[in-house]
Amino acid sequence: MRLLAPDRYLIDVHAIDLEGLRADGIDALLLDIDNTILPRDTNAVPPELLAWTREVVSSGLKVCLVSNNWHERVRVLAVELGFPLVAKAVKPFPFAFWSATRRLGVRARRCAVVGDQLFTDVLGGKLIGARTIMVLPLSETDLPHTLLLRRLEARIMKGAQAEGSTRTTRGVDPK
Repeated sequence: MRLLAPDRYLIDVHAIDLEGLRADGIDALLLDIDNTILPRDTNAVPPELLAWTREVVSSGLKVCLVSNNWHERVRVLAVELGFPLVAKAVKPFPFAFWSATRRLGVRARRCAVVGDQLFTDVLGGKLIGARTIMVLPLSETDLPHTLLLRRLEARIMKGAQAEGSTRTTRGVDPK
């Protein structure tokens, strides 16, 4: 198991094969928020995201939001989407992921961790034995230390191409 190699690398969450995950024995998604399902520092939930979350629930997958963010906006988002939240996650440490699996009543190996960063989401998911799905970040705006880590990610990913159809704006800033 390579700790910094996502099991799937996709253009965005809309490219996730939900039925395929269920067929492979995945029961739950542990979803990052910032730059994974919403651009960083965005509060407005686009209709496409609401439709996708309904599709996730309809597929039978359980969901928990797992975020290093602790600001009020992530709590408001969790309520709006109707998903439990583990904030201040301190990813990649496994404690928040384990908390999320307990809340959902699932084993880590039956979860897929979905996020936009190798050093938090993918590494954390691998540490608990979950499947990992990395998506392209929804925004170029990020914290200074994250921007630095993105340079390292680019070297590790060595030009890997994300799978999925052409990305639409879906609430993404047009940079």
